[in-house]
Amino acid sequence: MFEDKNMICKDCNGEFIFTAGEQEFYQEKGFENEPQRCEECRRAFKAQLRANRTWHEGVCSDCGGPAKVPFQPTQDKPIYCSECFEKQKA
Repeated sequence: MFEDKNMICKDCNGEFIFTAGEQEFYQEKGFENEPQRCEECRRAFKAQLRANRTWHEGVCSDCGGPAKVPFQPTQDKPIYCSECFEKQKA
């Protein structure tokens, strides 16, 4: 059903392949847009977003310890420290 597709990275203008497997994954996840960056530029872009992220401090809703989150905490939503967050995911 899917075939590998040659793409051009919007950052480095290099060619990369949007594989059939990746296309299937995008469809399963409901992603509507094709990737616009090669893998290397995608990693660099995500790293830049993480580096520029503002962290907010609060109190973990589970253990009561300190918690840092990438959003402004509000009273109506619980926040978790890293350890408790991992427990919540499991």
